[in-house]
Amino acid sequence: MARVTFLGLGVMGYPMAGHLARAGHEVTVYNRTTSKAEKWAAEHGGRHAATPREAAQDAEIVFACVGNDDDLRGVCLGEDGAFAGMASGALFVDHTTVSAAVTRELAAEADAKGLGFVDAPVSGGQAGAENGQLSVMCGGAQEHFDRAEPVIDAYAKICRRLGESGAGQLAKMANQIAIAGLVQGLSESLAFAEKAGLDGRALVEVISQGAAGSWQMVNRHGTMLDDHFEHGFAVDWMRKDLGICLDAADELSVSLPVTALVDQFYKEVQQMGGGRWDTSSLIKRLRRN
Repeated sequence: MARVTFLGLGVMGYPMAGHLARAGHEVTVYNRTTSKAEKWAAEHGGRHAATPREAAQDAEIVFACVGNDDDLRGVCLGEDGAFAGMASGALFVDHTTVSAAVTRELAAEADAKGLGFVDAPVSGGQAGAENGQLSVMCGGAQEHFDRAEPVIDAYAKICRRLGESGAGQLAKMANQIAIAGLVQGLSESLAFAEKAGLDGRALVEVISQGAAGSWQMVNRHGTMLDDHFEHGFAVDWMRKDLGICLDAADELSVSLPVTALVDQFYKEVQQMGGGRWDTSSLIKRLRRN
């Protein structure tokens, strides 16, 4: 069992930190909205701190799951940042989906302070976090991954190291690229079926067992058919992620035509007022026609 800290108690971080506590780790939490940290501590029996620095003191591993590059810098750096409170030899594990550039920047800062750093973005959504069934993609030194992996196991279905610092974030980009095409394809399939007069649920029962099957199809077709999108991973966050993907593709001189197109479709959904809708809401723009 380890002394750990968790920074960021959003829809992902709150249950992830809970799994750590249930696994027997000694957990301290920090959240920008203090009331949420207080609620978590009351529910799970851990403690909460007023700043990332205070939360990180005495921790063997500090986990973070925040919003974006700037949020991550905010909890890591500066007088009240986690790095200022961590002891030499401690390990920082970042579950935020951010750019590979900020990952490498912070990994270098950590190394200069004698800290380990693992980038470990996750996939599986809110349900995966709540059920402890996340896919975790890691980058960093092997020795740092080896320390982090047994603790991450509290909420992971699979946890793998893909390479050196930044490799986890690049793997998450590949994940989001694949999802964008899958959700658009599923949206078009269900919209087509509706226009053709087919029973969508009966259709999915058949095609999900063949080559067309996917996690998105199994877990999202029902709510898509019901026109219900007040759940899951928000369009605003998906656009943030796809922006990271497209910027990285430019740097790598890689063509992502489908991803770029779906990103614009998500922009249309935002313009429809759906920024906080689940990513499967792509079908709503097809229903307008």
